[in-house]
Amino acid sequence: MTRTRSLALLGLCLAPALARAADVDGSALSVLWGVPFAGLLLSIALLPLLAPVFWHHHFGKVAAAWALAFLLPFAAVFGPAVAGAGLVHALLAEYLPFVILLTALFTVAGGIYIRGNLHGSPGLNTALLGIGAVLASFMGTTGASMLLIRPLIRANDGRRHVAHVVVFFIFIVSNAGGSLTPLGDPPLFLGFLKGVDFFWTVRHIFPETLFLIGTLLVLFYLLDTWFYRRREDVLPADPTPDTRGIGFDGRVNFALLGAVVVLVLLSGFWKSPVVWDVAGTPVGLPGLVRDAGLIGVTLLSLWLTPRRVHADNQFSWGPIQEVAKLFAGIFLTIIPVIAMLKAGVNGPFAAIVSAVTRPDGTPDPAMYFWATGALSSFLDNAPTYLVFFNTAGGDPAALMTTLAPTLAAISAGAVFMGANTYIGNAPNLMVKAIAEDRGVKMPSFFGYMLWSGGILVPLFAVMTFLWFR
Repeated sequence: MTRTRSLALLGLCLAPALARAADVDGSALSVLWGVPFAGLLLSIALLPLLAPVFWHHHFGKVAAAWALAFLLPFAAVFGPAVAGAGLVHALLAEYLPFVILLTALFTVAGGIYIRGNLHGSPGLNTALLGIGAVLASFMGTTGASMLLIRPLIRANDGRRHVAHVVVFFIFIVSNAGGSLTPLGDPPLFLGFLKGVDFFWTVRHIFPETLFLIGTLLVLFYLLDTWFYRRREDVLPADPTPDTRGIGFDGRVNFALLGAVVVLVLLSGFWKSPVVWDVAGTPVGLPGLVRDAGLIGVTLLSLWLTPRRVHADNQFSWGPIQEVAKLFAGIFLTIIPVIAMLKAGVNGPFAAIVSAVTRPDGTPDPAMYFWATGALSSFLDNAPTYLVFFNTAGGDPAALMTTLAPTLAAISAGAVFMGANTYIGNAPNLMVKAIAEDRGVKMPSFFGYMLWSGGILVPLFAVMTFLWFR
């Protein structure tokens, strides 16, 4: 189950590194090397249900145990030097940039308080989801999610049924909304760096995006209206009354949010010959400047944001700590899985890679859509996008013209289907953690998949028939 898909900003930090995965020949690996990754994902899915108290107190130790279950045998088979290089690579090139960026966005967005006595009516909720969908393509799915999830939860704190609001928020704001520009989601930014025009996606998958988001908003409004009209759904008194007018507190964080966008984009466009080699992992000057700048932005936000804003937002570090610990294990255990996927038709996943080509040798857009989407639901969508981008030829000029349906299918599958699981995209798990921290009883891992399977998968089937045949 994948992790990250967020802000295209995010893609810049992790996608190129994850695309390299490890200097191990994936075609020589057994699928058994994927057991620790699968075990960690099953732990995330099952232990909160089977042993909730144990999981709440020890999820970091569980993630560490699965990471060691991969790393120690890997060191024994391939040697401590290769294992150490893989660990350093995962830490410096993937995990630290990922956590630093998420921490900056979490802190900055947590310093913005939308005040006023918002009431979570179906109309207001639908409007907030629509606004978030628009913002996601310009400030990234992670940025839009962190900005809006708290006011949305607060607006609905006078209602008993809130989980469906957060589920649709993940569908729309944390995933589908980021499909129109390279700023919206990591795989699209990776495609942009490979030569895809900045406005190509908005020209070629806008109808699909409009259909998906529009249908989801209509379905949400109908479902939310049904809940809202049930007399027992609305509590007799507002738990958090606020007599102040609608407005923003902590507005300095809007400037800091812009600084985050500039820093990450700058590190993608700035080409510097200054590179340090750390145990085989190149560490470039632009990346160091980006990460140092993001740490500075985080500290500035904590310093400049009034304490009352954090108190009003019920800001705590619990959600980011959970994400940081779980993804530390994910980034390590996914190394052999990505390597095997990169091996293409010569690796253990050859059947998946071969399935996207028709008997006459031409690409099958429908299969590209579903293969990219299925793997993006359980692996990182950025390297998955890159694998199928290269499988389709890897020539951006051809993919944007004669093979445009194939590139559209790859792009849509990578972005849209990140909503299929909690770890299909980075903000999914973050939003879940924030909601639970605020007292919302969210669906379990498989419970969430019942929502996505019942709502998203039929919509993806319709999209396949309409656009990807």
